[in-house]
Amino acid sequence: MHIFHNIDEWINCRNSLSTELSLGFVPTMGNLHAGHASLLSKSREENDRTVSSLFINPTQFNNPDDFNHYPKTLDADLELMAQSGVDFCILPNDKEMYADGYTYQIQENKLCQLMEGKHRPGHFNGVLTVVMKLLNIARPTRAYFGEKDYQQYLLIQGMVKALFMNVDIKACPTVREESGLAYSSRNNRLSSEQKKRAEKFAQIFHQNKPCVMIIKELEEQGVTVEYVEEYLGRKFAAVFIDKIRLIDNYQI
Repeated sequence: MHIFHNIDEWINCRNSLSTELSLGFVPTMGNLHAGHASLLSKSREENDRTVSSLFINPTQFNNPDDFNHYPKTLDADLELMAQSGVDFCILPNDKEMYADGYTYQIQENKLCQLMEGKHRPGHFNGVLTVVMKLLNIARPTRAYFGEKDYQQYLLIQGMVKALFMNVDIKACPTVREESGLAYSSRNNRLSSEQKKRAEKFAQIFHQNKPCVMIIKELEEQGVTVEYVEEYLGRKFAAVFIDKIRLIDNYQI
């Protein structure tokens, strides 16, 4: 696996790749788990080459605590990428990614008002802006995102279509632990007692009862509910296990 510590080095490599080769792209923020591995595997399956990126994007954290506590596991992440057959890894830094000082931003004004966008002001501006930059840097044939962040996937897919970007955005199924809890980098912050409540959240949420009943049952289990909503034939939820925020969704 070739590792690029600055964007210019990668661009030189990208320009040298044959136009006949398809390139899959999996952007990450590190602290990789089985969910990321499934995206990398799908990219390997569908493309001649796979590039991944590792960049903890500061502009998508509306809560500074989340950014400060985000786990940094570079060595383990690079090992997982290599074991997954990734050909190239881009490791850009803040200065490169935001040379403009974040004065240029991508903003969507409809779906961003709902669910995650409503409860995390500015979050999706940061997500869409960094994904736009990364897609322009990687110039992939296909880019892969997990269904766990389904609202994010819809926004990225919409951005690519609206701005005539030449890339195919692919959604991959959520990977879950045996208990049904979706893999997430935030799960690492859960104590054993908190993990049990998180597993209860997953089990209750997936019973496909009316939203008001799900909220009531979750609160009875000591889970703080931010929202449980239905949208476009899917059920979405965001909850707090004490101070740790978890999200999930599934097709109804």
